[in-house]
Amino acid sequence: MFELARRNNHHAVNAYNPFREMEDLERSFFGEPFFENRDLAEFKTDVTDEGDHYLLEADLPGFDKKDIHLDISGDVLTIQAERHSKVEEKDKKDRVIRVERSYGSYSRQFDLSSVNADQIKAKYDNGVLTLTLPKKQATLPASRTLEIE
Repeated sequence: MFELARRNNHHAVNAYNPFREMEDLERSFFGEPFFENRDLAEFKTDVTDEGDHYLLEADLPGFDKKDIHLDISGDVLTIQAERHSKVEEKDKKDRVIRVERSYGSYSRQFDLSSVNADQIKAKYDNGVLTLTLPKKQATLPASRTLEIE
């Protein structure tokens, strides 16, 4: 089992940026936390082999359970989490002084070709998504007798 792809709609971390010098100036003036917070540019996962199953643990602190979606398409598991911003509401009252918490849509995909997808179990507790991914049972060919030529 391995990760297939990562995608986030928050910030392009390694993309070419023609305004980099201006951003550096803003950082030096306002400070890094004011400029942006990339703590959740992607969520971190651990995958361990537990013998008869894999255990996938994903750190998703601050997300509501209803904003985490697990989709299986073929042999691909997609974990998507979305955090909504409340800045628009507060901004109308002119009370926002500083916004450091990140928001956006975060997504990662994992290969399930060696997993029995019908028996996957998911749990979300204290900001950690835990998936139990049972391994497929190896199918042995039926026994047969070979004829000697």
